[in-house]
Parts: sequence; structure tokens; C-alpha cells
Amino acid sequence: MLIKKAYRYELKPTISQTILLSKHAGAARFAYNWALNLRIEMYEKEKKHTNAISQHKLLNTLKPIQFPWMYEVSKCAPQEALRDLDQAFDNFFKGLKSGKQVGFPKFRKKSRRERFRLTGTIKIENKEIQLPRLGKIKLKEKSKVKGKILSATVSKDADRWYVSLLVETEIQVFLRKDKESIGVDVGLHSFAVLSNGEKHFSPKPLAKKLKRLKTISKQHSRKILGSKNRQKAALKLARLHRKIRNTRQDFLHKLSTHLAKTKSEIIIEDLDIKGMLNRFNLNKSIHDASFSEFRRQLTYKTEWYGSKLIVAPRFYPSTKTCSVCESIMKEIPLALRSWQCPHCSTLHDRDINAAKNLLKFSTGSSPGIYACGDTSTGNKLKLVDLSIVEARINEWNICP
Repeated sequence: MLIKKAYRYELKPTISQTILLSKHAGAARFAYNWALNLRIEMYEKEKKHTNAISQHKLLNTLKPIQFPWMYEVSKCAPQEALRDLDQAFDNFFKGLKSGKQVGFPKFRKKSRRERFRLTGTIKIENKEIQLPRLGKIKLKEKSKVKGKILSATVSKDADRWYVSLLVETEIQVFLRKDKESIGVDVGLHSFAVLSNGEKHFSPKPLAKKLKRLKTISKQHSRKILGSKNRQKAALKLARLHRKIRNTRQDFLHKLSTHLAKTKSEIIIEDLDIKGMLNRFNLNKSIHDASFSEFRRQLTYKTEWYGSKLIVAPRFYPSTKTCSVCESIMKEIPLALRSWQCPHCSTLHDRDINAAKNLLKFSTGSSPGIYACGDTSTGNKLKLVDLSIVEARINEWNICP
């Protein structure tokens, strides 16, 4: 199977190479903002649209007269920036048609997500990469790139430069039938609970570094605008954000890779993240967990390693259903971590029970439940009132 992979490495540029990298990022930012401003003016005056090809031709005619400094950088940097703007407008108009909330393209700001993309002759060997107009730049680790390099995106994160290589490669996919299927219930108490009882806890990097983050943010806000001290404080804050992000990504990548390699089927539920964010007291924890990123990684890694990802419907009652007798509770509050079924007297861990029900969903033995609480025809299920469960918990002295 032909797939596209991305390899990301940290660069180790010299002082002159660092200056040239900044010039490339500045040229890409200028071209993007210039093209965006031109499109806005054209629409306001003539009610017309344009595209990246037309704007690139116009830029080439103006370059010798108005922008001669752009000859210092590779032609790919502004050209790819115009293509990025084209894609941003395509996403915006598609969002309007489909009803999704996709914002209008915004102007890029200096010193915020500095980046540019290069195409053409790109070579990488051991600890060196050769980029157009930039020459050979050292890497901080040995490369493991296999396949045809399509493009290289260079970006700056705080005080470090990184290169992300988009590679087209051929992989052999074998469908894993000898491995077990697993249900995965994600949550805030335990990030991922498997149907076999295994629990994986998130490192919660934002929660652990929140006090330090508040302190550095306060110090940064009190510095004078434009001063050297404010620049130092901004760099210190950016480094801490990078550390938090890297810790989270490391955990998600390791867990998703482990599941995709060792399981034949992975069953997760379609979470309503926007609805969950309405709970103001859980916003920070939900963002810190990054459930959507975990699902995104599982989606492409299951294709790579020959496993299968199954997504249960959003309103599938995995938590409220007894995994033994399939009785359904009317409601189970979030604070209730364990409960006992009043029909079969089985004591359930909330998360493990949900994971077991997700596993049943893949085999087709799970009950068909709809958003209104009705069951599909042929399933005789008993709806249980929460008061019965709470009374049974008090009777048996079970701690939630």
C-alpha cells in the first residue's frame, strides 16, 4: 500500500544558516499576507476571486521592481505560501456550504509559528539534510527516512528549528487475525481503560505545569512592550509550552502505536467533544487529555499496522449498560465510579464496564440503543432507575 509519512527532525544550523532560515520564513509570511490583502481588496472593489497561480505570476512581475530582496531566498517559500492561502480559502468556503465553523483566513504574525515549505531536490543522509538554497544543514539525530521525499516544511518552535519531511513510501499491510480485539473507553479519571481491565493514565502535563505556567505568564505580562526582558520572558514561556506539548504527544504516540501493533480490532466511541467542553469546570482537563488527537493517530496507525478501528455511535450507552445481563440504567452521574447492577448483582467498575460493552459492539452482541433511549426490535432490556442503584450501594457500603 502506498502511503504518505512525515518524519520530523531537529536542525542544528550555524549562525548564517539561522539568519537564512529566518529570511525564508519572513518571505513566506510576507507573500501570504500580501496575497490575502490583495484578495480582500479585489473582492471589495470588483466582487471577484483569484487563485494562487494568478497571484504567483503577479508576484513574479513585481519582484524585480518592488521586492528584490526576495531573490535571497528560494522561490518555493513564497510559492508554497500562496498555495497555503488557496487551501485556507477552500476550507473556508467548504465550511460555509457544510455548516461547519471554519474561520476566514487571518494574517500571519511575525514571531508566531514561523514556517515555510520547500519542494524540489531534497536529500538526507545520516545526520545531514540538503535543502534548496539553504545547502546542507546538520541534524541532531540520525535520519531514518525511507521513500521518496515530496516536500520539507521548516518551522521554528521557541528557539529551535525543525524540519518535517513528507515522504511517499510503500508498505506491506497484513490483516492481523491472530491478535485480540479490544474495547477502549477514554476518560479523564483514566485516559484509556481496556476491556481486559488494563488502565493507562495520562501524564496530564498541563495540570502538572499549570502553577509554573501561571507564574511565567504573569512575569511576561509585566515586562515593558518591546524590551529585551519581554523577549526573554516570551522565550521562557514558549519553552514551557513546548515541553508540555511534547510530553502529551509522546504519551499519545506510544499508546496509539502499542494498540495498533498488538490488537486486531480497536473499538472506541464517538465522543461529543464540543458538548463536553460546555462543562466549564472540565474544559482544561479535556483539552489536556486531547481525545481527538488520540483518535486521529489511531485512524492512520491502524491502517499502517494491519489492524482495524471501529467507532461506536455517539449515543451508544456503553457506560449505562450492564455488561453481564445488558440491563440499562436511566442515568449514571460522573462522580459514580463504581455501581452494582440491581438485577444480576454484578459490581462494575464504571470504565471497565464501558470498555467491555464497546468490545461487544464489534461482535454484534451489543444491544441496539438509540439517542431517545429506545431499543431496537428483538431486544428485551430492562431500564433501571438510578435510585435503586444508589440504595444498593448504600446497603453494601460500596465507595463510588
